[in-house]
Amino acid sequence: MDKPSKERGLTLVYTGDGKGKTTAALGLAVRAVGRGFKVLVIQFIKSPQRTYGEKIVFDKLGIEIHQKGIGFTWLKTPEEHREALRSAWSFAKERIFEGQHRLVILDEINNALAIESFPVDDVLPLEDVLRVIRERPQGMHLVLTGRGARPEIVEIADLVTEMKPVKHYYEEGIPAVMGIEM
Repeated sequence: MDKPSKERGLTLVYTGDGKGKTTAALGLAVRAVGRGFKVLVIQFIKSPQRTYGEKIVFDKLGIEIHQKGIGFTWLKTPEEHREALRSAWSFAKERIFEGQHRLVILDEINNALAIESFPVDDVLPLEDVLRVIRERPQGMHLVLTGRGARPEIVEIADLVTEMKPVKHYYEEGIPAVMGIEM
């Protein structure tokens, strides 16, 4: 892969077990739009059946966001998730190679690639993800979020930030908070 440069486009990875991976990527989207970038966000796990704060505000700001998942793995069957992942990855590849966006965020793709409870490599092949990262249009920045970033993705990324939990209110029994997690 070429040496990192603004002209080539960068690959950024936000991973780890701590909170803030999607939040960091969405903040970057706002910054990029402020600088005139066209931004695309594709969420691999979140479902359009739920309302998330980022979807509400991004629609207002004109940031294109697509929720292609069906929720978290323990709520649906493996086949439902496999089909959603297949569809999301097909959509993501098509939109990336259209080359219409300067920044593309693949939110929670690392989570999807790390699923071990059912096979995903035939519907979301790691080698294909790596190929797309390498062959994306010149000047396009990619952000991949989610726990468990694969070593192969870490290896080719230009920036990897690992979110590490130190303290979290979940430990005190406080559930997801509107405006903070959703």
